[in-house]
Amino acid sequence: MDKNKLNYKEAIIEIEDIVAKLENNQLDVDDLSKKVKRVSELIAFCKSKLHSTEEEVEKMLKSIDTP
Repeated sequence: MDKNKLNYKEAIIEIEDIVAKLENNQLDVDDLSKKVKRVSELIAFCKSKLHSTEEEVEKMLKSIDTP
């Protein structure tokens, strides 16, 4: 999936899917490294998205509080 078109919900779903496959031993050793790397990228994306959203919300709240 293109990172530019990825959204938070899709990233979480993909993480959950990979984790479920790991827990159920559905990944072979050849794919394990790629999937762990992908999860790491998705987590970084989600953290960044949460951080930027938090900043936007704080900025909006400050603008509401200031006359």
